[in-house]
Amino acid sequence: MLDQLEMFIALAKLQHFGKAAEELGITQPTLSTRIKNLEEQLGVKLVFRGSKFGGLTPEGQSALVWARRITADARQLREEMRFSRNGLTGQLRVAVIPTALTWAAQLSAKFSESNPNVRLTLLSRTSIEILSMIENLEVDAGITYLDNEPTGRLSTEPLYREKYMLICSESSAFACRDSVGWDELGSERLALLTPENQNRRIINGHFRDAGVTPDAWIESDSAVVLVANVEQGDWLTILPADIARFLSQGKALRLVPLSGNIRHPTVGLVAPYREPHTPTLQALLKQAARLSEGFD
Repeated sequence: MLDQLEMFIALAKLQHFGKAAEELGITQPTLSTRIKNLEEQLGVKLVFRGSKFGGLTPEGQSALVWARRITADARQLREEMRFSRNGLTGQLRVAVIPTALTWAAQLSAKFSESNPNVRLTLLSRTSIEILSMIENLEVDAGITYLDNEPTGRLSTEPLYREKYMLICSESSAFACRDSVGWDELGSERLALLTPENQNRRIINGHFRDAGVTPDAWIESDSAVVLVANVEQGDWLTILPADIARFLSQGKALRLVPLSGNIRHPTVGLVAPYREPHTPTLQALLKQAARLSEGFD
């Protein structure tokens, strides 16, 4: 039944038999048959069927909660047994907001030093995608915003608070400034992250507080693209200090702090709330706590 529950979770996530079958590496008829078998075993209809996937029935919605719980418990059992035999091994999958990738690298490097037999997969995703991936058991943990996010029943470990920098060319009028106000940037040619990124929504909030509307001539889901455009053309971008320093290093660019009534949202590690956590995930949370000691 465990395989069937995992198939059911994939179908509920993608809401399409063909796409779910492709992700699972099986044929669509096989998936349909396994879901029907699961329905027969449970004695209820889980999926509305027509010419295409019609959504989950009320019983299906309830079963999805149990399917996620049972699948997570089974995975934890396997890891606990593997840990008792071999110590910390296996793989951790972590989804990370784009602006926290440098912090993810710090965390993964420190974690790997202490746990060399654990493989790590780091994925760049938006904050909304990270919560969905954790819920659907696609990743084991995430690095995302902890403020004003629907984190639900998650274990959290704060890592740092975002401080924002304007990135400009050495020839920019802002290059020699000690700081720049948000209200001074309303009419400038800006390159910013796309609106689905929480970082962009935070930046838009700062502009609203300053009484201006940002003029984003270029939008991208990649901070690398934003900095490359600043380097190549007459653009400005705004990024958190840590990734701004990393991406600007060795380039003819200047970093200028943003001034005014600035909020500094907290970014941290999040993981499904379980007692106890798997040994590997518990080790990752402890490493995050050590990395963030005295965070500001």
